[in-house]
Amino acid sequence: MKTTAALLTALGLAVAASGLIASAASASGRLTDVDYLKANRCRGLAQSLGVTDTAGLDALIKTEGRSRVDVIYQRGEEEMARGKRDGAKTDGKDRYLAELNGGCTAFLGGASTTASAAAAKDSSSSR
Repeated sequence: MKTTAALLTALGLAVAASGLIASAASASGRLTDVDYLKANRCRGLAQSLGVTDTAGLDALIKTEGRSRVDVIYQRGEEEMARGKRDGAKTDGKDRYLAELNGGCTAFLGGASTTASAAAAKDSSSSR
């Protein structure tokens, strides 16, 4: 019970922090290079964890990628591939799901709840 409360508290703090990222990004009108790389990682995680509604994230990456120097654009592709690999691992699934439902919500909106519902279903069926 204490673990669940701590997890929910941490998740709430992560969501609040991601709101700050989203507001900072919208205030400037353009993502920083670091946020662009994070968005690419989130896209890879979302794809490997089964999030189906990533159209907004895809459009964001496409739009933001146009104005990036080649090094950052290529690093973004690498981050997306790393996110796909990490999300496919079975040993860290909870950690990657928490990342998707935490910091990635600034880029995904509410779509990450689809992944958490699917993961909850998977973990309950394996018990």
